[in-house]
Amino acid sequence: MPSLKKVAILGRPNVGKSSLFNRLARQRDAITSDVSGTTRDIKKRIVTISENRDFEVIDTGGIDYSSDLFSKVADFSLKAADMADVIIYMVDGKTIPVEEDRELFYKLQQLGKPLALVVNKIDNDKEEERYWEFLEFGADRTFPMSVSHNRYFNDFYAWLEEYIPAKEEPEEAPESQELIGEDEDNSSLEDFLKQDTLDLPEESRSLKVAIIGRVNTGKSSLLNALLGEERSVVSDVAGTTIDPIDETITHREYEITFVDTAGIRRRGKILGIEKHALSRTEAMLEQADIALLVLDATEKISELDERIAGITEKFKLGTVIVLNKWDARGEKSYEAAVEEVRDELKFLSYAPILTISALTGQRVHRLLDEVTGIYQRYAQRIPTSTINEVLHRAMRRHHIPSHHGAVVKIKFATQYETKPPKIALIVNKPNFLHFSYIRYLANAFREAFDFEGVPLDIVTRKRGERPED
Repeated sequence: MPSLKKVAILGRPNVGKSSLFNRLARQRDAITSDVSGTTRDIKKRIVTISENRDFEVIDTGGIDYSSDLFSKVADFSLKAADMADVIIYMVDGKTIPVEEDRELFYKLQQLGKPLALVVNKIDNDKEEERYWEFLEFGADRTFPMSVSHNRYFNDFYAWLEEYIPAKEEPEEAPESQELIGEDEDNSSLEDFLKQDTLDLPEESRSLKVAIIGRVNTGKSSLLNALLGEERSVVSDVAGTTIDPIDETITHREYEITFVDTAGIRRRGKILGIEKHALSRTEAMLEQADIALLVLDATEKISELDERIAGITEKFKLGTVIVLNKWDARGEKSYEAAVEEVRDELKFLSYAPILTISALTGQRVHRLLDEVTGIYQRYAQRIPTSTINEVLHRAMRRHHIPSHHGAVVKIKFATQYETKPPKIALIVNKPNFLHFSYIRYLANAFREAFDFEGVPLDIVTRKRGERPED
């Protein structure tokens, strides 16, 4: 299968690059704002035009050399142009042409790639007069456009189609080929629950890993270290990452998508576009499987760290606790660091702790094996017969306490869902089973099965009652 064409959107800050990215992606993905420099990292999405032409669109940060941070963003943007097959350079049509735009456009022309000049913010026919002033750039193709009003897109799409090949149509199956009918699986629910396989289905080889933590703990540095390249802007300025950005790699036949999220501040300090970033982060976490909870090994665990750790519980994510900046920790011993984490984050007692240095690469490679191992446990299904063997041993060891004289009986247990593993206890009186006994059974299951790094969800239900009710 041929690789997809890459289309990069470049330009100075606040000309509408992220709005065009969202329009092409047909979703509100990149954060847009009137604040200059909102986009700081590269974002990528696979999009389709004309129903059968797929390409990868790349949204870049505004090219601006006014500060060290923005200079790094600008360098990333120009690297994206080097990698791209097609380049779109955007300017603000509400202003007159400026020398900086000319110089950047001529620099991109030297790459010898298909290059269009998009004059954005031409919101009505009267404003189209300003478009003519940009023809002096000498671009092969210049397009007036209003992204926010969805105006003048037809010619632009037609130009893109010249460089985006159509997908090859799949061969039709022979008419004699029969499809498997829905009625052919006549196995009962009991037979299904007794399957003795822990194999993951093929589609479960893809997982999403969220990198979360408070600002300036080194999340972007960790993403770069995991990828082996500079993918995310790294700066000493707290809150550099605004948009959650993602990148996919393959490790041991697993397709791992890492998402570097915006650093989280105390609620009272969340301002402006960071509010959008926080809501975007939470929306992304709903789709994640595993969280890398990044803590700063040079600082004590704070109340904010604890609150962020609670997010992994909220979304039932597999979790690795990552103590970053281990090379700069000072006199703190490993034992003391682990004791502090376990004491402050008791509810994540099942999560492994890994000490790393994203800056030097110390032990970063171990995270990939840790992540795939946790995902196997996160997605596994324990056979019902095996679960009940453990359940009966646990009940023989400690009998179920009665409830004000009422006898409570657990008839059987079954795992009804994966990612995370969810186990239903079928009980004669579900509301009378004490939470401490449920916790005891959870520990028994953890002791019998390998659930390291994985939250375990246990519910009590009557016979015939659906677990999700």
